[in-house]
Amino acid sequence: MTKMTNGISRRRVLKGAGALAGMAAFSTPHIAGAQAKVIKIGLPTILSGRVAILGTSSRNAVQLAFKQINEAGGINGRKFEVVDRDSKGRPDEAAKVTRDLINNDGCDIIIDGEASSGSFAVHEVVRDLGILCIHTCSETSSLTADPKQFGKNVFRSARQGIHDAVAGGSYAAKIAKEKGLKKWATCSPDYAYGRDNTAEFLQYFKVFEPSIEVVDQLWPKLFAPDYTESITKLMQIKPQAVYSALWGGDVVAFIEQSNLYRLFANTAFFSAGGIGDPPVLAAIKNLPAGLNTAYRYNKLFPEAPENATFNDEYVKIAQQEPTNWAWQNYAASQFIIEAVRRTNGNTDSSALAKEIAGMTVKLPFGGSGITMRESDHTIINYPVAWGKTVSKAPWVTDYVDTEWSKILEIEKQWKKEKGFA
Repeated sequence: MTKMTNGISRRRVLKGAGALAGMAAFSTPHIAGAQAKVIKIGLPTILSGRVAILGTSSRNAVQLAFKQINEAGGINGRKFEVVDRDSKGRPDEAAKVTRDLINNDGCDIIIDGEASSGSFAVHEVVRDLGILCIHTCSETSSLTADPKQFGKNVFRSARQGIHDAVAGGSYAAKIAKEKGLKKWATCSPDYAYGRDNTAEFLQYFKVFEPSIEVVDQLWPKLFAPDYTESITKLMQIKPQAVYSALWGGDVVAFIEQSNLYRLFANTAFFSAGGIGDPPVLAAIKNLPAGLNTAYRYNKLFPEAPENATFNDEYVKIAQQEPTNWAWQNYAASQFIIEAVRRTNGNTDSSALAKEIAGMTVKLPFGGSGITMRESDHTIINYPVAWGKTVSKAPWVTDYVDTEWSKILEIEKQWKKEKGFA
């Protein structure tokens, strides 16, 4: 049976939270609100390099959530500390710092703020040590969909590739039919998420519009500094549309370099969500209007007072708007807070996991509530939509939502096909 909670009250963040502000990475663990009887939350994530925004926005969201509950008195007198470590985007380092957070720093719970490349490494560590963990950034479907990866104490509060693939395929098919976009190419990063996301998108795009032709697929290296080779190849093959799973600093570089070649003048562009994050959009010089992107986060979608409040409180500590990673980490924190509340401050991983499985939390950006599905420990009923870019804030408009009943129906078929059912 689905479990419901109204979540925590969202108090205004106190001024002068200097330790929380800014986006810079730190070489030492960052600790928030140290108190007696603290519950330590370990956060391995990427805090340096060109995709540091993933880690800094994850950290800011987690700190916001636990600062709010600490200011409200904590739970049974117990307050929370957040201890973060920089993995530098390396899977081996992600595994190492996770073990250090548990064994040396005494963290009771892990919030995994790694990209997919590091999340699988963290996944093995927490399964081995039996520690409660919520993955917050990896969107690779197999992380939770594959029964071989299942861990009774491991969950994911990040969107999942198969869910986005159904929404993206349906959206792209409608536009392809309207505009006669038959000739397609892809350009995605060469690692698990990039390849899985692209394959899933094409699979369901062809379900909704079987007449499209994929003329080429390009796989630039993850965190590549220069996309000239990929862009010039696209200019040569002249597809009518390009799909991409590039994200963070990579998609900023790709779009800015593509502008030099005027790639988007005659080519429609569909982003898996890399350009759906407001700070990423704001960082792009001369953002072209009319690019298609999956929803990541937007203060105007879902349109609700509590979403605008979340946005404003986050901006106060981060000095920029939330990202997709921000809401996913905030969601993870709320699942943890509610589980600790239900166990009266008990931090036993098994006890907390029993509470989180099947839990529904009312969140400012989650409509009627986001549910942690008990069967595979992943979230459903989060916002899944696509929209078009505009050249100034709010950056993305004209969102087209996707019904979850449609997503879940197709997901069942996908799981059977993959042998995951």
